[in-house]
Amino acid sequence: MSDPMPVIQSLLAGLPILLLHLGSATLVWLAALALYLWITPHDEFALIRAGNESAAISLGGAAIGLAVPLGFCLAGSVNVWDVIIWGSVTLVLQLIAFRLVDFLIGTLSARIEANERSAAIFLAMMKAAVACLTAAAVAG
Repeated sequence: MSDPMPVIQSLLAGLPILLLHLGSATLVWLAALALYLWITPHDEFALIRAGNESAAISLGGAAIGLAVPLGFCLAGSVNVWDVIIWGSVTLVLQLIAFRLVDFLIGTLSARIEANERSAAIFLAMMKAAVACLTAAAVAG
């Protein structure tokens, strides 16, 4: 068996940085999600509490759409500012995706409120697509 001390020392040295970056990314993700919830015209949580599946699909797509680029950013981040700056860019791009889908299919918010799953699924998939492209661009 080999000596585990170098691995333990590496863990102890890297753990604070990991926790800082993970904590920062989580805070940026939560802040971006909160801002997304505030900006969208409908109240996703109220709709979800009432059993609206479309709101759950839409909000889930937003959560994933914001998290994926942040995950890629974390993989290549130099410091916490990378995560904060690129997290902000990710939010803007997700809001653009929401507005683009709203433009393409019309009355998106009303459709989600009416629990039209087709609109919510299309929105969630567009958010995932934007997230994939954003993540690849962030990763360079």
